[in-house]
Amino acid sequence: MINDIVENIQVLGPAFAGIWILTVGLTLLRPQRYFNSFLLMLALMVTMIFLSGFFGEAGPVFLLVCFLLVMLALFLVPVLLIINGVRLIRRESLSPAHLLSLGLGVVVGIGEIATVVYVLDLYGSPVEGHADLWLLLLAVTVFYFSFLVLSFVVYTVFIQIMPHRMNFNYVIIHGCGLAGGERMTRLLSARVDKAIEIYEKCRVKPMLIPSGGQGPDEKRSEAQAMKDYLLLRGIPEDHILPEDRSATTEENLINSRKIIDARGGRRKTALVSSNYHIYRCLRLARKIGLKCTGIGARVAFYYWPSALIREFIAVFVTPGFLRWALLGWLLFISPILYGLIT
Repeated sequence: MINDIVENIQVLGPAFAGIWILTVGLTLLRPQRYFNSFLLMLALMVTMIFLSGFFGEAGPVFLLVCFLLVMLALFLVPVLLIINGVRLIRRESLSPAHLLSLGLGVVVGIGEIATVVYVLDLYGSPVEGHADLWLLLLAVTVFYFSFLVLSFVVYTVFIQIMPHRMNFNYVIIHGCGLAGGERMTRLLSARVDKAIEIYEKCRVKPMLIPSGGQGPDEKRSEAQAMKDYLLLRGIPEDHILPEDRSATTEENLINSRKIIDARGGRRKTALVSSNYHIYRCLRLARKIGLKCTGIGARVAFYYWPSALIREFIAVFVTPGFLRWALLGWLLFISPILYGLIT
């Protein structure tokens, strides 16, 4: 048994260490790169194979359990999409944008059922032409896009646990809606509390930039609400630089960067938002040339899955991501397409 463990370390140990060093290094260097999520999934697969070597004859059982857990996670994707779609419609209104999540969940669910049918060979009735290939195409397509969602979820969690040196000069706090048009919501309070936590850990105290404008149904700006909260928590007013003109996440970053650039000096920046929102914030920050570290505030677990799905959809429909995702899909299904046209 000891000899088997030593051999496992010698054979798979370098690959295990190498893939994790590469994954962590690239994540710290460029956390907004979606390619890192694929590296992370590869690292997790290598880890499962590596760990199975420590279970001796029970190694195949360990791998089977891991595989079943991954399949379970993939099959949860359409469930979360449908739940998110129903919540959006019930809480807000019926619109094409709100139907996107629900419709995608239904399509993914049908495709996953097709996958089960294909794998278990339950498609036993006589078929004509390429009906079996069409079924396989649906199954493979759904697997591909479910994998994109799963890798996004896993990577979003992963970037939250990356270590950060608390030596920031600026902390941008992303706003969100106010309850009753004037009161801090639990979601927004969690973001400001996380910013205060960062502020207190920094040896040289940073400037805090609460960012968010005043909506048409709000009695004051989100920035002002956050500033009042910061003052109540003992943050000196001269360490608060409100940004009260933005209406979107991208405007939060653009306007906050203008404040930072106008002050000059050292500009090491952290951006704080809810944990599900950090990845998209980092992508937008890269788009406008703002170098920063993303730090997420916790949200209630019941809220987190549907919120994360919304973030994935928001990232997915961006031109760059959509282009590469569709190109990858075409490459993935190309053998099946070849069978359909021949």
